[in-house]
Amino acid sequence: MNLPDAEALISEMADIIRPHLTADSVLVGMHTGGVWAAERLHPLLDPAMPHGSLDISFYRDDFGQRGLHDHIRPTHLPFEVEGRDILLVDDVLYTGRSVRAAMNALFDYGRPNRIRLAVLIDRLGDRQLPIAADYAGVGVHVPQGKHIHLVREEHGGLQLRLVDVA
Repeated sequence: MNLPDAEALISEMADIIRPHLTADSVLVGMHTGGVWAAERLHPLLDPAMPHGSLDISFYRDDFGQRGLHDHIRPTHLPFEVEGRDILLVDDVLYTGRSVRAAMNALFDYGRPNRIRLAVLIDRLGDRQLPIAADYAGVGVHVPQGKHIHLVREEHGGLQLRLVDVA
């Protein structure tokens, strides 16, 4: 299975998203892959637009089963969430559960005017919750037993990889 070039997807997505931004827009990347994608999108969309990062670890519905990961990262939202138009960014939309957790986390910081979702990959056919991306780089069917991961290479470039489920 050939996966698209992550950097090219980000550039294409920026061109599609840019006309829909408002003066109240802020950019929020979900740890970890969503933060990497948001870092790339930010200068392409509007370098002056406020941006931040969101860790959803404590909001996941499987927290009781998975426990606390050793890679918890702090949420960093250096702006008011109340009344803002949030562009939430993630690398792969799969079941929808991570996005649900992210929305719950955001509402703990205030009531946004709107949340729009941008993902590099929309994994088709495996949704468990009625969540859809407003902006998706590409939709793909992924073979059972496989996941798509966004990887940051040593030189800082982003690459999509198909990996076996652990």
